[in-house]
Amino acid sequence: MLTLLKLLQSLFKTLHSEGTPAQVATGVALGAAWGLTPLLNLHNLGIAAAVMVFNVSVGGAMLGWLLFTPVGFLLDPLFDLVGRRLLLASGLEDLWTRLYNVPVLPWTNFNNSVVLGSVVLWVAGLVPIWLLARWGVRRYRETWGARLEGTPLMQALKASKAYNWYRLLRPE
Repeated sequence: MLTLLKLLQSLFKTLHSEGTPAQVATGVALGAAWGLTPLLNLHNLGIAAAVMVFNVSVGGAMLGWLLFTPVGFLLDPLFDLVGRRLLLASGLEDLWTRLYNVPVLPWTNFNNSVVLGSVVLWVAGLVPIWLLARWGVRRYRETWGARLEGTPLMQALKASKAYNWYRLLRPE
């Protein structure tokens, strides 16, 4: 129950934060990589570094991860098909062999069809995900954000111990 409460608080804090819709959308788009691609790969370490280094919403990244994880599981057969086609495409064998022999690059697991296909489709969907997330955050803030601020649910979230500790440790 506490985890669900923390998740709701994080979601509301992200949507009501001072961050611009573009910052939240960038976080969502980067977090989508964690949800769409297999998690334990080198490219996800790069995504985590980008989320920490650049001025993007960490809450947005967590939201993107949460939203896109079920989508990633549903699209695994498509990822496998795309990755397999790329790995077996005539003319690309030399590229894959050279890349696999470069130090560190084998840790990307791009020789796995699901990993390669999911990364390629995530990159292809990066701009549409960002545009949709930016539109969604703007729309939420213009319509639902102000209305939800005074609801009993929002008041309960703000009054909970977890929220108070969070506010104490991370003042705005």
